[in-house]
Amino acid sequence: MPADPSAGSSAGPSADPGASVLTLVRGRADRLRNLMAGLARQSVRPRELVIAWMQPDRAPDLPDPGCPVRHRHVAGEPMPLAAARNRAAEAATGDLLIFLDVDCIPSPTVVEAYRHAARETDGLFLGEVLYLPTGLSPEAAADEAALARLGRAHPARPAIPPDALRREADPGQLWGLSFALPARSWRAVGGMDEAYRGYGGEETDLAARLAASGLPTYWVGGARAYHQHHPVHVPPLQHFDAILANAARFRTTHGRWCMTYWLGQFRDAGLIDWADDAPAIRVLRRPGVPEIAAALKPDALFS
Repeated sequence: MPADPSAGSSAGPSADPGASVLTLVRGRADRLRNLMAGLARQSVRPRELVIAWMQPDRAPDLPDPGCPVRHRHVAGEPMPLAAARNRAAEAATGDLLIFLDVDCIPSPTVVEAYRHAARETDGLFLGEVLYLPTGLSPEAAADEAALARLGRAHPARPAIPPDALRREADPGQLWGLSFALPARSWRAVGGMDEAYRGYGGEETDLAARLAASGLPTYWVGGARAYHQHHPVHVPPLQHFDAILANAARFRTTHGRWCMTYWLGQFRDAGLIDWADDAPAIRVLRRPGVPEIAAALKPDALFS
């Protein structure tokens, strides 16, 4: 897996980075069990799994992921995503932090591929995610060939050759489903900004701050994960207020908007007055309960 010779940081890559896998959970215990079973099938086992519970109690009957498990409970709002990632990272002991969304089943080479990349260079590493349809059977969830056959690539994502380490010019390509970075790079920028409340923006803010610190972004071949289906809202009207607040915070910090795709959808629905060069968002009306319900698309793969 050759590295981009123009990349790297002054600290240099780790010789043999021990990897901590981190995930956030609120409900979806069945998804977590599939993620943990996927970790047990890894060609290279992680040092540990850290679970940040955004709920009072742990899920019962969790399988053995083939590595030690650390648990952290995160109080606060219903979706304290930034805080939960920070608490998980604080508990992790690995030199490499691998963040996997609870909906993701890792392919058997995820940990190995991310560790290989971290040995080659320093970077913010992004993994390929394929989206699974509804009705995934337990047998298919445990079958790599079935997952590869069923999974569909997101149309906004590039094709990733299996052995590539490909430089990505846009750090905003970071989505929270699957990514990794050196623990010291995470600590150097202070982790996630917990002023981002609820859903949206916190990952793009992290990517922008990492890029400003000099950390390059890469796509990593072999770090494929499979996203277990759940219904999505198109657009995500259930997160309307959080998206607006977090987009405004991002603009204040970075001088530009994030989540422009969703903001454009809100504008087209007559909810906001907004343009990409606007200094602020003006709310025209908030979506009502029937409108939010109508936006739910049970079979859509992508939001």
